[in-house]
Amino acid sequence: MTVKKAQEKKDEMANILFKLDAIQFGVFKLSSGKASPYYVNLRVIPSFPDAFREICDFSDQFISSQIGVKNFDRIAGVPLTGIIFASQVAYNLKKPFLYLRKGVRLRGRERRVEGVLVTGERVLLIDDLVTTGLTLKKAADAVRAEGGVVTDAVVFLDREEGAGGQLEKSGIKLHSVLKISEIANVLYDSGVMDEESLKIIQKQVKKQ
Repeated sequence: MTVKKAQEKKDEMANILFKLDAIQFGVFKLSSGKASPYYVNLRVIPSFPDAFREICDFSDQFISSQIGVKNFDRIAGVPLTGIIFASQVAYNLKKPFLYLRKGVRLRGRERRVEGVLVTGERVLLIDDLVTTGLTLKKAADAVRAEGGVVTDAVVFLDREEGAGGQLEKSGIKLHSVLKISEIANVLYDSGVMDEESLKIIQKQVKKQ
């Protein structure tokens, strides 16, 4: 895929998210208690099969070009929404699929990673959204604790609030299919976002 074609697909993805209300602009209070000028809810995407397929197909192409399918052995989905996207991407790329639990299972083998994982295998983490990177770091720690090797993580949307730098400290390279600044610019150019909202988001983005 050429650079121009990739940008066109990113623009298309940004407009899809907006049309489906997967991204909304205003004043929102996040679960952390922090105020945000926008709200992302990618959980709605699988309810729209055409959009879900397009997003997963584009993610496949992104992973193939940015990482290379020969450079990892398995794909692991991070709970909760990341599992949905990761399972489809793993199926498309014909890679074995794992998923992580939100907590340690208190019966059986008390594993946090579900699926077959052989010591030394390279595992690509996939999540839908990243803010600080803490969730991905914990997921990587869980996979590593069971013998897996984690060097890369893919997210569909990066809020650009420092996750890349934090994950790098843990030996993980973050690959973002879309960034919030890219979405904001596309929607501003389309006339659906005003300049004030654009500036607020640009100010919130951290340089990584």
